[in-house]
Amino acid sequence: MKEKRFKNTDWVVLIISILLLSIGLVALYSATQSTELDEFKKQIQWSFISIPFIIIAYIIDYRLIVKFSPVLYIAFIGLLVGVLFTEPISGASSWYKIGNFLAFQPSELAKIVVIMFMSLILYKLQLKGKREINKPWKLILYFLLWGIPIGLIIKQPDFGTALAYMFAMLFMLFVAGLDKKYIIVAILIIAIATPYVYKSLPNHAKARLEIFMNPESDPRGKGYNLIQSKLAIGAGQFLGMGLLKGNQTQLGYLSPKTTDFIYSVIGEEMGFIVASTLIVLYIFLITKSVGIAKNAEDSIGSYISIGIAGILFFHMIENIGMTIGLLPITGVPLPFVSYGGSSLITNFICIGLLLNISSRRKKSLNYNSRVSIYGN
Repeated sequence: MKEKRFKNTDWVVLIISILLLSIGLVALYSATQSTELDEFKKQIQWSFISIPFIIIAYIIDYRLIVKFSPVLYIAFIGLLVGVLFTEPISGASSWYKIGNFLAFQPSELAKIVVIMFMSLILYKLQLKGKREINKPWKLILYFLLWGIPIGLIIKQPDFGTALAYMFAMLFMLFVAGLDKKYIIVAILIIAIATPYVYKSLPNHAKARLEIFMNPESDPRGKGYNLIQSKLAIGAGQFLGMGLLKGNQTQLGYLSPKTTDFIYSVIGEEMGFIVASTLIVLYIFLITKSVGIAKNAEDSIGSYISIGIAGILFFHMIENIGMTIGLLPITGVPLPFVSYGGSSLITNFICIGLLLNISSRRKKSLNYNSRVSIYGN
């Protein structure tokens, strides 16, 4: 049985994540020369710390973990409430400090817990059939349970991470069989509500949107980071300026260059070839995640996989998009590439779960029959 699981496992997702991590470590090595490689060394440590998390997420049957997800969901809601009373870091109360050198961001690990819990909820809501999810009261319950962690994260405030949760929520709901009429109504509501939502945004959020539209309006202030990022990526051209040779990177014009703008470092010093290769790797990883969802043994496995795909998709699109000026800057890290222990461990747990689900797939079943069988 173990041998069959090993053969069924889609190891490509692990290989891609290691390649992404490797590119990120090279970029961090170059970007941290002025700080004596502090973050580079810490990222290597976090990489090794992530190994047991991957193994545990792969070995333990994901359905067993899902059984405990309600307790974990409540526990992390408590952590998300508690973090609001901690000392703000960079303007957001998102971190628990552990000693003088470590910090824990509960909203990162909560992604996995919430996805697994909501996969269980979707399964329960569809016990009488797949179409059950379209009953209004069930949709309200689904959005309410998602809305609690999202609302607490917005309160920190961390709009970027909140949007990642929303993408996972929508990906999972779409796969669960949401009726097209709800999608059309949602699009109309968003279109009508957008100007009113904009008016109600806090001043700093409005400023980010205005700078996104016209960064040159404040080139030495709020538009500075975006302008420097675009200059860095443009300067890299096809082959890059070379490691340790990027002007914006090495002279400190990019900030924060190890997290939000790590893609700018890659674009400047490694050029279009590596920067575009990075995008291709993400596309392969997301496609593989969708494929694992399609071939999962049951609907819970499908929902977990597609939720992870939604998280990865949003982080890739938002981080790369903001560095080249296509999307507003939100402080979203690039998975496996940006510096950050909580983010790295979370991403590798996601990879472990994808390996776990893929190892238990039943090739004899197609996706539609599998979901309907689980729901009836």
